[in-house]
Amino acid sequence: MRAFFCRLPLKLVWVRFLSFLLLALLLLSSLAAPVSAQAASLRPLTLEGLRDRVRHPVRHEGVDWIDLRQFDIDLRESNREFREQFYNQIRTRLLRPDGVSLGLDLSDALIRGDLEQQRLGVRIPVYSEPDLPSLSPQEQEQLAKDRRRLSQLSRLSRTLLNDPDRLPKLDLTLMRGPLRLQRTHVTGLTRFTNTFFLERLEASRARFEGGVDWAEARFSQPVSFAGAGFGGEVKFRSALFFAPASFAAARFQGRVDFAAVEFQQSANFARAQFQQAADLRRVRFQGNADFAGAQWSSSAEFEGSQFNQGAFFTDVNFGGAVSFRESQFAEPVNLRGAAIRAQADFSYALFAKGAYLNVSSLRFDPEQARLLGDPGEIGRWLRVPTLAGNEAVLRSLVRNFRTLEQVADANQVEYTTERLRANFLWHQLVDLNVNNASPKRLEALGFSLAQVTAIVQARTAHPLRKPTDLLSVPAVNLATFARLRNRLAVGEPLGWGTKLRVALHWLWLEALLLLSKYGSDFWLAFGLGVLGIAYFAVVFWGTDRLRQATNPPLLGECVGVLGLALSLSLIALPLVWMHSDAPGRVLGLCLLLGLPLPGWARLTQASQPLPSELPGASYFVEDGSQRELHLQIGRLPIRPRFPWFRERYLPLQLLRRWNWLNYFDLSLDNFLKISFNDVRLRDEHLPAWVALLVWYQWGLGLIYAALLLWTLSRTIPGLNLFIYF
Repeated sequence: MRAFFCRLPLKLVWVRFLSFLLLALLLLSSLAAPVSAQAASLRPLTLEGLRDRVRHPVRHEGVDWIDLRQFDIDLRESNREFREQFYNQIRTRLLRPDGVSLGLDLSDALIRGDLEQQRLGVRIPVYSEPDLPSLSPQEQEQLAKDRRRLSQLSRLSRTLLNDPDRLPKLDLTLMRGPLRLQRTHVTGLTRFTNTFFLERLEASRARFEGGVDWAEARFSQPVSFAGAGFGGEVKFRSALFFAPASFAAARFQGRVDFAAVEFQQSANFARAQFQQAADLRRVRFQGNADFAGAQWSSSAEFEGSQFNQGAFFTDVNFGGAVSFRESQFAEPVNLRGAAIRAQADFSYALFAKGAYLNVSSLRFDPEQARLLGDPGEIGRWLRVPTLAGNEAVLRSLVRNFRTLEQVADANQVEYTTERLRANFLWHQLVDLNVNNASPKRLEALGFSLAQVTAIVQARTAHPLRKPTDLLSVPAVNLATFARLRNRLAVGEPLGWGTKLRVALHWLWLEALLLLSKYGSDFWLAFGLGVLGIAYFAVVFWGTDRLRQATNPPLLGECVGVLGLALSLSLIALPLVWMHSDAPGRVLGLCLLLGLPLPGWARLTQASQPLPSELPGASYFVEDGSQRELHLQIGRLPIRPRFPWFRERYLPLQLLRRWNWLNYFDLSLDNFLKISFNDVRLRDEHLPAWVALLVWYQWGLGLIYAALLLWTLSRTIPGLNLFIYF
């Protein structure tokens, strides 16, 4: 290489050297361009100018301000004399003896070096009365409130150390007047540690290149960092905001530490950008927490945080892992349109009554990201308002929980999906379709005459395909659309054949949802089975025993039948009530399936005479050759015709005290296909309504057995392999 340069002409070597030097200078100038451009348009602040500004405050909005706007203020170590004079003169002027607060306005200024708030305020003790007679009653009340809060926290911590009476000696920097840092550019560190701001702080669109340290600061008035840029590390650990705080559209380029911060009113982080890890652990949001449109390039930690009002994470982008472990939510959490790129952890999170996670339009790829939570719990907190537009989201969530082997949560999401589908089918059947409804029906629905005319003209030109197409009709306003959107349907009108198919689909789907929560709750299905066994056992006993006036049942038999049926009902009803989302509708469906036919059979029995043959014999026969537990899936409730088998089936022994157990055995066999003593119908002199009653329960039992096996296969991993193969 050396030989190569030696062979080059001397003029060419100097040209290349000067080119490299020029390129390096251009790069350095581009890096310093923002500061240089701003400094070129600002006036340097001198000692004479500082004294003049301090002695002559400007009156604005009823407050006197030290006006240092649009100055180039050099507070670097190399300018130590000016820096000392700057802090001394401003601090002396801010401590007015007359008790009137004086503000400091540094808007549009360039501050070179560090900005130390502790050298601008007044130092007062935390746990004793400050020696400041000029404080107003409102200021003294705020300090006393903060003192009580700190004293309680300190005593609690000292109690854990077995020293409850000793309080540490701490000082607090008190900033009495308002502070303006709007569009201020600070090149060094901004330090406001343990500072109490009695007035408002305005720092919108400010730039803090060297990082900020606002740890344990307290803000009694509204704070605005809207549009501010933070170049270094940001520390707000244990800060306290008594009034609304705004960090809207703020840009955090370094690490962010908001651990143990308390927002007693609303906190606005909408459209904020976090380029590195953000620590928001144990944060208390007493008001609304608005993170709508925020962008996280790295991890976000909300572990142990409390959201006492609404939490808005709409359209946020979690580029890294986000953790809500052990967080508490008092109201719904809005994740509409949020993007989870890595992992979202809601393990051990607590949701108050009425709180849930709105995951509508969630951008979530189960192949690349994970949604974690307590097994069997997280699925219950995921909600979407409608099925339209959210089917892909729900399928992704099911795949996520299947991959994590959280079967209960995957089933819960599928249950939510099918419940929304059933609601959609119902609205298709009952809602008024705008595309084929008559003008009178549209007017009766709630549209005005002008709106009806406009809708008719719009659908004549082209049919409306989705509900939001109504907003394109000029006469239909948003208020009318919001009021009537749940009572109308938009799309292709359904014919009678299509309506019948949709109705059957809705009936079948609604039955699955009510009887087993779409195969996701075994105990609900089991409770309904126990209730059905007890009910039909009583029906069979009454049909067989109460018809015989010459041989009525004994009191002990009545007590045994009703007592066992009541005991089974007391087991089944709590299961249905606890595991069903609509226990009233479930029991109503059971009554609809169980009451009409047995009621008709009982009326028929009362109106028809007893058969002349076998008047005292039971309608049911038993297999006298066995007393064993059998699983009889393919067994029919009638006696075989083969003579040798007919000899094995004998009428029930009505005079035995334990005979009433046979009716429960028959009901158990018909419903669960399990029998201890094979009881069937006799085929001689049998009334048709008795056979119909038994066959009806047997048919319900087939459907119930399939429902129970399907539910088991969905709730117990691997069981479907034994059931289907």
